[in-house]
Amino acid sequence: MKTAGSILSALFDEQFMKKAEGASKLFDSWTDITEKNGIASAAAHSRIKDLDRGILLVEMDHPGWKQILQTKQSKLLNDFRRRFPDLNISGISLMLGKGESQKAETSDAEEAEELFDTEQADVEPTVRGYDAIKDEGFKEALKELGKSIAAREKSKKRS
Repeated sequence: MKTAGSILSALFDEQFMKKAEGASKLFDSWTDITEKNGIASAAAHSRIKDLDRGILLVEMDHPGWKQILQTKQSKLLNDFRRRFPDLNISGISLMLGKGESQKAETSDAEEAEELFDTEQADVEPTVRGYDAIKDEGFKEALKELGKSIAAREKSKKRS
């Protein structure tokens, strides 16, 4: 009687097994590589979703994290290429996901509460940093966005 291991070995050649092992290490490396590039907090809000035809698909839970990752995209790509030369990674595609990321420990509602004082959502959101913005139109748009998010999160809590 053959063991499961011997059957699997017969089905998959050694080269395939090495690629599978490399892919596994690739998925586990996301936290390390984001940390190396000064965006460690992004790892809690994003994850490597897939490697498809040399393109590394990275999914994040908010458009803000996508923007942050875009600023480091070429450095991230270079780090992945250096660390995993056998995987022939040619690019990184950043996409917004619908679900939570692998390591998100707080819900979106909890994060919104940290950013905005929901008790004052009907009046004014917390204005940390707004005074530094010189463009009044942009500042007002951000305040309105903050009110909208805080009100939405407040209504979700009631449900």
